[in-house]
Amino acid sequence: MKSDFLIALTQLAAERHLPKEQVLQAIEVALASAFKKDNPVTGQNISVKLNPNTGDVSVFALKTVVDEVEDPDREIGFIEAKKIRSLGSLGDEVALPERLPHNASRIAAQTAKQVVLQRLREAGRDLLYEEFAQHKEDIISGIVEHNEIGRSMSLDLGRAHAVMPPEEQVPTERYKKGQRVKVYVLDVRTTPKGPEILVSRSHKDMLKRLFEIEVPEVYNGVVEIKSISREAGQRSKVAVHSEQEGIDAVGSCIGIRGNRIQSIVNELQGEKIDVIGWDSDPARYISNALSPSDVARVEMYQDDMSATAIVPQKQLSLAIGKDGQNARLAARLTGWKIDIKSHAEAIEEAGGELPEL
Repeated sequence: MKSDFLIALTQLAAERHLPKEQVLQAIEVALASAFKKDNPVTGQNISVKLNPNTGDVSVFALKTVVDEVEDPDREIGFIEAKKIRSLGSLGDEVALPERLPHNASRIAAQTAKQVVLQRLREAGRDLLYEEFAQHKEDIISGIVEHNEIGRSMSLDLGRAHAVMPPEEQVPTERYKKGQRVKVYVLDVRTTPKGPEILVSRSHKDMLKRLFEIEVPEVYNGVVEIKSISREAGQRSKVAVHSEQEGIDAVGSCIGIRGNRIQSIVNELQGEKIDVIGWDSDPARYISNALSPSDVARVEMYQDDMSATAIVPQKQLSLAIGKDGQNARLAARLTGWKIDIKSHAEAIEEAGGELPEL
């Protein structure tokens, strides 16, 4: 049958969401502080051990093994130590049983209580930090607590809270209090009040994690995401590739009748996503990146990592995109500076005829 102490220990651990071992350690430290408070003159280094099954308390004085004892309360001679622990050596710490003090004073009891609470708070904070640190650079979900335009959004994660700074929010998105939302964990920091969890909805790696969730081939590594460029809330481009023969990387990400990509678009509240095929040939890669426009040819200039994409006149505005967005995203995706010209402009600049590639 379990002792009353073990039952109380189990209940306290459950209430605090902590392992019983950590709660037991906190109580031991607290009792050691209380005993030292009742016996301040001795100056001994006290250690306490609790039997978790019975609640029995054992008190020890910790002493360092030395050649010549100068402080009997904290030191023990080498010869005497060897009688206690045969393998003792200089610098070791030896635990000597002490008589258990009776009728601990009210001040000592209050000290013990404060130490227990403080230790449990610290242990709880550490446990929460470790729990959420595992989710760094991953997606978690939370409930909106507070959301005001231009200010940080606060989310309830259950046992912790997350903060989404204004710069990590998507300008086009709106959330109501109590709404559940998925977020990308940017960082987890320790603070005196507990872990500070910074999250984002605008980071491009959130898009990567969503692809891993919705596309098994991406999660398993059969399809690799080579690059992402994103203007959160508006449009993104994702370059994918597969080394495995017979795998359509783009088709895998889009899914049957677009079901996979549509799930990601819905999660991002309508953000447009272009999935394009990565290519080791920069010219073909740039041509793919300017999707959905058709590109007639691409002229490469290796010296300054720039390229000129030549498109039919009727495709020019589509290739550039609204406010230059399509061209801008393609440049970020490929890492090349891209200039876009119509076929007519290219012929005119070339003096009436385009040179052969």
